[in-house]
Amino acid sequence: MPLYREHKGALEEIKESPFKLEKHLQELFETNLEQIMGLELVKSEFSIAGRRIDTLAFDPERNAFIIIEYKRSKNISVIDQGFAYLGLMLENKSDFIIEYNESLGRQMKRNDPDWSQTRVAFVSSHFTKDQRQATNFKDLAIELWEVRRYANDTIAINPIRKTDSAASVKSKGASQQQTMEEPVGEYRAADSVSDATAATVREQIKVYTEEDLMAKGSDMSVELFEALKERMLEQHDAMETSWLKKYVNFKVGKQIIMGVMMQKKGIKLWLNADWGQLQDPKGLSRNMRSKGHHGNGDYEIALHDSTHLSYLMSLVQDVMALKGV
Repeated sequence: MPLYREHKGALEEIKESPFKLEKHLQELFETNLEQIMGLELVKSEFSIAGRRIDTLAFDPERNAFIIIEYKRSKNISVIDQGFAYLGLMLENKSDFIIEYNESLGRQMKRNDPDWSQTRVAFVSSHFTKDQRQATNFKDLAIELWEVRRYANDTIAINPIRKTDSAASVKSKGASQQQTMEEPVGEYRAADSVSDATAATVREQIKVYTEEDLMAKGSDMSVELFEALKERMLEQHDAMETSWLKKYVNFKVGKQIIMGVMMQKKGIKLWLNADWGQLQDPKGLSRNMRSKGHHGNGDYEIALHDSTHLSYLMSLVQDVMALKGV
């Protein structure tokens, strides 16, 4: 998409200034990893089992590792290479834990992270139609991030979303041959993935979707959640959902506003604010500060019908104000 600058009513196109080196793209992301993707940097140039990972990061929201690869070339097999990296992580969990603890000074144990939500992200200035199509499965743990740099030092970062009609990678029509691209050039030998590795990745790694959450509810709670979601998406043009293993986050950019868990008799939600920051005159919320719970924030509310939805939205707006969105 062309980028323009307005000057006295006239539009002047701002020319693209491509990254000359893959390293420059990597440095940009690693320096701003939290702002761009909401991730913690674990290690740059992480070597394991004879392979080199450009960036090893950790996703606090999903409690999972993410591998990031940067590509200037269009000739990359994102599916084949992505499955290779996912398989590499599943086979070497202890090494990733050790690197995390040594780099960040933490005490993570082998079973602490959610290995099922591990994923791979490819970052490039351009992805081909075939690459986009090959990754367009709603539950495929491979992401594409397109980055463009322009002559006026403007950076455009666009995560390529799955389409609404995206099928499941485990569906009958999504065979390995259909999802695997033919490895190209230098990647042919290094990133060829066996049927066994691909099967292991499909079995152990899960990308959660709205359907997974809805399956945990009843007709009543699903209807209530749909009404809540509609109201939430109206609160901000950039409001979006992030589907996790046990609940969904409603977010504006990287700011989590509210988490929601589906139950049979209703829904449970958490407003992302410290206890005492919100005024709740109806007393619907419960203080979870010193108690273990899902979601972010101290305010827990259980809903069994839509009676208090409008009141809840007023609390949501207060949270958004606290987050500056």
